[in-house]
Amino acid sequence: NYGINLQQKKTLVEGRLSNVISEMGFDSFNQYLKYVFEDKTGKEITMLVNKLTTNHTFFLREGQHYDFLVKTILPELVNKSKDKDIRIWSAGCSSGEEPYTTAMVLADYFKEKKKSWDTRVLATDISRNVMEIALSAIYPTMEVEPLPSMWKLNYFTKIDKENYIINDEIRKEVIFRLFNLMNPTFPFKNKFHVIFCRNVMIYFDIATKAELFKKFYDHTEPGGYLFIGHSESMGKENPGYEYVCPAIYRKG
Repeated sequence: NYGINLQQKKTLVEGRLSNVISEMGFDSFNQYLKYVFEDKTGKEITMLVNKLTTNHTFFLREGQHYDFLVKTILPELVNKSKDKDIRIWSAGCSSGEEPYTTAMVLADYFKEKKKSWDTRVLATDISRNVMEIALSAIYPTMEVEPLPSMWKLNYFTKIDKENYIINDEIRKEVIFRLFNLMNPTFPFKNKFHVIFCRNVMIYFDIATKAELFKKFYDHTEPGGYLFIGHSESMGKENPGYEYVCPAIYRKG
């Protein structure tokens, strides 16, 4: 249902679920799973997915990707665009740092011209827990402090010693939706110029990755780009993207 293959991750599964099982009063993983599958509300399977998915992320992660976005992709799109509409998708957005970073990069790039462009970022994830963090737009000081000083000045407000909140200017530029990448079809009317799906497929098996790459390819504009994580590779599962540089691919 979710594309996550944990056959080789027994230690991870035990570590993340053992406390849940004991706290709920079950004697075994089988008992717990039976309870999860019999729950008609869907709340228990949602909690299970939240527990098992890895959601480590941070602002400006893999910064060279954003350099490439600013120096190569955005000038291309601005020159070609007839309707001033740039469509970017953060697929597997976790707690929001990636799409918010993208929105800040776009705000920096367009500056006062931003009002005449539609550059809102679609951000999706299967985890309701991380989606709630992303929607709150509140992040710990230790995560925000290393960012460029102008970003902190323009795009964040310090609410106390421990936390910052992202300003409305950036928050309104990101559209968050719960979405499962394993859905057989994607509901998007228009194709994307840029898709970020970084460090999402680390637990996907080959067949699952191949199917997902094909769906991404079908929903990428000709000349559009796909970003994956540096620890990931496309390999033989490539449906037709051209390799550009590490972890960046282009649809011809």
